[in-house]
Amino acid sequence: MGTNAKIVDRKLADKKVYVAGHKGMVGSAVVRKLGELGVEDIVTRSSRELDLRDQAATREFFETERPDVVIFAAAKVGGIHANDTYPAQFIYDNLAMATHAIHSAYESKVHRFLFLGSTCIYPRMAPQPIPEESLLTSGLEPTNEAYALAKIAGLKLCQYYRKQYGVMFHSAMPTNLYGPGDNYHPENSHVLPGLLRRFCEARQQGLEEVTIWGTGAPLREFLHVDDLADACCFLVQHENPPDWVNVGSGEEVSIQKLAESIARVVGFEGKINNDLSKPDGTPRKLTDTQLINSLGWTAQVDLNSGLQHTFEAYLKESEAELLRSV
Repeated sequence: MGTNAKIVDRKLADKKVYVAGHKGMVGSAVVRKLGELGVEDIVTRSSRELDLRDQAATREFFETERPDVVIFAAAKVGGIHANDTYPAQFIYDNLAMATHAIHSAYESKVHRFLFLGSTCIYPRMAPQPIPEESLLTSGLEPTNEAYALAKIAGLKLCQYYRKQYGVMFHSAMPTNLYGPGDNYHPENSHVLPGLLRRFCEARQQGLEEVTIWGTGAPLREFLHVDDLADACCFLVQHENPPDWVNVGSGEEVSIQKLAESIARVVGFEGKINNDLSKPDGTPRKLTDTQLINSLGWTAQVDLNSGLQHTFEAYLKESEAELLRSV
């Protein structure tokens, strides 16, 4: 797969880089990309080894390790049901992790801090494609408001620390992600991994049809996680990055076309039905990627090859999970 994140800063390979959340889909992709770029001193801690909600532990970690660069992919995440059911946990955990890490990084003189959020920070009725300037112009989506508020706070912390203290702390807002290490839970996963699992199981069980929610007409944008990792490595080398920038493919596909593409990749040849009693959701959600494109970065992984790559990873992950359960 292609890359934009060649070593621009020749000293990047010699820096100590802390990847927070390295076991998640995003963090693990960032670690892979850093390795490809020749970065050898990569610092990681599992949540068991370092609870970023613990202020004292976080401060001690930063004082001891003193990383040069932080790519902050740690977060408490979940689907609509989880966000709507446990809003207190989502806002507290994400606020605590962000505030403790950002302030500790400042105190320990971290040179560069990249905070990762999500395009869910933007207003529910934001213009399409969604520009960075739409932040805080109107109300958020109620079902994930707690998570979004915590991410906005992290973004603003980076912006204000940069403004007041002159540190290079900045943020990136990725669109809908997919790829190796995704969550394929039958109830709590997002649309793409959820469909991938359903079509795989339908093929394995010899089913003749699969039903998807709604009309299939809504348009969505998807970004392969390796592209996001590439963007992160690109941004932490940029001399003067924006306070926050969207990271997306700039392309959209209907849910119906997505389902058809996934069915083709996994080899499901049955019928795709539409349950019109189920809601469609937002008609369109697309990020405006003009800003990051103007900096010199564009997504490299097209959806079809990304789906094939993800399908192969899913099969390996499923096999590994089955072996662990034996």
